[in-house]
Amino acid sequence: MSKRSSAKYKLDRRMGENVFGRPKSPVNRREYGPGQHGQRRKSKVSDFGIQLRAKQKLKGYYGDVTEKQFKRTFFEASKMKGDASQNLIGLLERRLDMIVYRAKFAPTIWAARQLVSHGHIRVNGVKCNIASRRVDLNDVIELGPKAQEMALVLEAQSLAERDIPDYVSPDGNSKVTFARVPTLDEVPYPVKMEPNLVVEFYSR
Repeated sequence: MSKRSSAKYKLDRRMGENVFGRPKSPVNRREYGPGQHGQRRKSKVSDFGIQLRAKQKLKGYYGDVTEKQFKRTFFEASKMKGDASQNLIGLLERRLDMIVYRAKFAPTIWAARQLVSHGHIRVNGVKCNIASRRVDLNDVIELGPKAQEMALVLEAQSLAERDIPDYVSPDGNSKVTFARVPTLDEVPYPVKMEPNLVVEFYSR
């Protein structure tokens, strides 16, 4: 598992958006960028800059997936039938850490990744500690016994800031089933994501 190298809210400041939709985000108080020059008037961004920004935002949202892993996911999506941008979102949403996050077992994607890496998650009854594992249709993702009593998990389940999406089907408070691969418009992003620009970025 890759370690996050920067503060998680730096992405919000850099993008000028509340990327994770959290009430603690610094852009709720300061909409300008970080650093001493953050309040300067923004210059015009090139097409490449727009595409790069879209890629960094999407990659950052999924917990700062490494560039190597993200690029590999893109190339896999581009080889699949259908729209590459939709395929990319589908593959990212099938990550085990993201399903744990969507199921409200953890308050953040990083906490979800930690739950997985510490062996608190079971897939079809078998312990799994690989956050990037791809979940298949009808796979059952379940919290381990210890995790069900963790304060972190109980806090996440009580959060009113987001709901469990339709493609993750809950069975009580500790178990969900991955019902289907979502399309872009089904994914509950707090801000607008543009995977089509990510496709353009890698297709240059």
